[in-house]
Amino acid sequence: MNPNCKKRMGAIRVENMKIVAQKEIAPAIFELVLEGEMVEAMKAGQFLHLRVPDDAHLLRRPISISSIDKVKKQCHLIYRIEGSGTAIFSSLKTGDSIDVMGPQGNGFDLSDLDKQNRVLIVGGGIGVPPLLEVAKELHERGVKITTVLGFASKNAVILEDELAQYSQVLVTTDDGSYGIKGNVSVVIKELENEFDAIYSCGAPGMMKYINQSFYDHPRAYLSLESRMACGMGACYACVLKVPDSETVSQRVCEDGPVFKTGTVIL
Repeated sequence: MNPNCKKRMGAIRVENMKIVAQKEIAPAIFELVLEGEMVEAMKAGQFLHLRVPDDAHLLRRPISISSIDKVKKQCHLIYRIEGSGTAIFSSLKTGDSIDVMGPQGNGFDLSDLDKQNRVLIVGGGIGVPPLLEVAKELHERGVKITTVLGFASKNAVILEDELAQYSQVLVTTDDGSYGIKGNVSVVIKELENEFDAIYSCGAPGMMKYINQSFYDHPRAYLSLESRMACGMGACYACVLKVPDSETVSQRVCEDGPVFKTGTVIL
């Protein structure tokens, strides 16, 4: 066993992963590259729970996995500085290590898709990163992909070039400073193709729109963000209600973060 791997909890590990690189890719948005044995178990759509290397911060921070390289045993994470914890992450340097729990959550179902299929990917803001690995893996199978990305402004645009390697990319901005003015619905309403699967991640408003627009689609998925405490489903801090039930609930960290449309109330 890797000496840096402290313990395992089922498929979830806790490991001190090595920081290979870190850079700012947009204002207050950073790309962090980690290396470790944990990468072998990662799947598109899962997340990692990072411990802030400061004793004043007790709770880990969940960050989605953007891309996975199992040959190099490296993964890329993209996060935005939201407070003092993520600000500390941004100060970490190449060669440092960080305490990581993961991989956690249920990822995207990419099974049974090939060159005969068409897929729609919809991402918004800091919700775009987990969709990069989805696009990469589907592209390798010959799937035809259309990607629609929404951002507040030109300065916030991330991963457009990376996603363009695997798909046709259409970008919207709220203020019209880049791409098409408006939100992703402006583009999606005009798309003529019928899609065999839809994969999405973004702000609550975007996720509500996708959930409503593709409510009955057999293969439409939402990757949801939520405030978490334990990250393992024990504390019930990230609970969502389900349709037609007052007693059943779903936990974003354990039952998600990926859900089929129509299965949770947003």
